[in-house]
Amino acid sequence: MTITVGVHRSNPSLYHLARLDYLQQELAPLGESAEFHHYTDGTKTGPYLADGTIDFGGTGSTPPITAQAAGHDIVYTAVSAPRPDHGALLVAADGPVQSVADLKGTTVVLGIGSWQTHLLAKALHQQGLSYRDDITAERPAGDEAERLADGRIAGWIAQGAELAAARRTGNFRELIRTGDVITDRSVFFARRELAVQRPEIVAAIVTALQRADHWAAAHPAEAAAIAAEDQGGEAADWHTALVALPWQLEPATAEFVAEQQEAADIFHQVGFIDRAVTVADIHLPELEQPVADAVSRATKEA
Repeated sequence: MTITVGVHRSNPSLYHLARLDYLQQELAPLGESAEFHHYTDGTKTGPYLADGTIDFGGTGSTPPITAQAAGHDIVYTAVSAPRPDHGALLVAADGPVQSVADLKGTTVVLGIGSWQTHLLAKALHQQGLSYRDDITAERPAGDEAERLADGRIAGWIAQGAELAAARRTGNFRELIRTGDVITDRSVFFARRELAVQRPEIVAAIVTALQRADHWAAAHPAEAAAIAAEDQGGEAADWHTALVALPWQLEPATAEFVAEQQEAADIFHQVGFIDRAVTVADIHLPELEQPVADAVSRATKEA
């Protein structure tokens, strides 16, 4: 059997795993082989799991909620530790927006459908505002820094190397950082059939992921150089972004389910998903211990 893991640039753990041999090393003793399916849009992870293109994938917090709302039969497997400095909502340093409430009636650029939707929707909700009714959300077009600086947009949610680059200019102010509003975890999920019938495979994938995370944490300059060459930007900015990540996995626990349920409820209230979902329905408590053991084994071997 070949286990296919989805990889896209927005998930750093999977991005580095695909460049190392850890997954094959972990699956071989189970009589399985590994391959990677590369794609550009992390919001497609749920549909790719549903149609069998991949068996296992990872994103931020929003895509598994939208996948569940779409009826895809997925389950949570593991999550990263919180990433409080992964991203931020930027506004012009000398602009009129001084608080989240000032965003009402403005345009904000963000990765729609990504964890950034969770960040903005919750931040607005906390101020009694609606993601659907009170702001206009636009997808990035590559000129966000320029448009924010000259006032054509009021806010921009940036992450990783692009955030580090924006900070260097001094042209922007961080209205909120991710850690002020959400935990902003990387979230890993799989086809239910695989997780229920072959939990040892899920554990092997998590072990490989944690090993890849340990590699990235120990080799930030090399990881930054790889990302800069492949994705563009300055290696120094990638280095800044990568060393801010926790590079640590955890089981998906009841605490995480509560975080996701809060987001799902907000998404339904504002119409981002068209039906209410019960996040606990795609949580498998029986996976918690195998995942914890897998993380522990990878850490001991690091």
